[in-house]
Amino acid sequence: MEHKSVLLHETVDSLNVRPDGIYVDGTLGRGGHARLVLEQLTTGHLYAFDKDEQALAESEENLKELLDHITMIHGDYSTMKEALHARGVDVVNGVMMDLGVSSPQFDDPERGFSYRYDARLDMRMDQSQELDAWKIVNTYSEEDLRRILWQYGEERNAGRIARAIAATRQQHPIDTTFQLVDVIRSALPAKVLNQKGHPAKQSFQALRIEVNHELDSLKEGLQEACSLLDVQGRCAVITFQSLEDRIVKDTFRSLSSAPFVEPKLPIKASQMEQASFRLVNRKPITAGEEETEENHRAHSAKLRVIERTRKTGL
Repeated sequence: MEHKSVLLHETVDSLNVRPDGIYVDGTLGRGGHARLVLEQLTTGHLYAFDKDEQALAESEENLKELLDHITMIHGDYSTMKEALHARGVDVVNGVMMDLGVSSPQFDDPERGFSYRYDARLDMRMDQSQELDAWKIVNTYSEEDLRRILWQYGEERNAGRIARAIAATRQQHPIDTTFQLVDVIRSALPAKVLNQKGHPAKQSFQALRIEVNHELDSLKEGLQEACSLLDVQGRCAVITFQSLEDRIVKDTFRSLSSAPFVEPKLPIKASQMEQASFRLVNRKPITAGEEETEENHRAHSAKLRVIERTRKTGL
């Protein structure tokens, strides 16, 4: 299953990789971005995280000639600070994250991520965890389902879909992706079903985010990543949907803004506390026409980069 890394050169170039630097890949996947970093290291090292053990195994094979410069860690990037500290690393020169689900995860019918394949409802990135999509669909209250669909999927018909799920599972469990798609279709009015795009897309996104705690992990992971950065170190993050991008945008904006000072206070400009970070790109970097034609995932990709300018703060 081929996976094309989105905004590959833009992301790695933004890190200004030093041959002797210490870097973190929070979402190793199949190792596309990692390879480009590793090829620039001499005495440096890359610590790579992924919740998916299958991805780690495939990356170990894909990067076999570069393994001397990489440590692969099975875990969520939101725990990177603790994991690196345990390995004697307290400061890094750069962190990159490629968020969302990889193409191999979507394209593997057995993983239950996609509404395009019939499979048991799963959607776990970390298949060792207990919570999966089946448990959410079949055991969460109707109100919790409505909240998840609205909050994480921005699904306007969240209430209708939650009611339909609750009614259907009283008759029988909703076991597979296609069964869930049928329930979603049954809940939606004709005008919605006739619109462009798959009617289950937003609901599946919402369930996947809930299964994998993606937004909570992102909020924690961004703080962990930026707190680890050395001066001139950078954090580069690729997002694929508005909820993720909003979190990255707001976090980076907050970190790069100086603390508020009451204008009436008698403080000179030179005495005011400065921000410890700066935005490298005010607007997100997006894929060019050639990349979007070759890789449909690139259409929604946005890259944001922040740099640490001072050691104080965070």
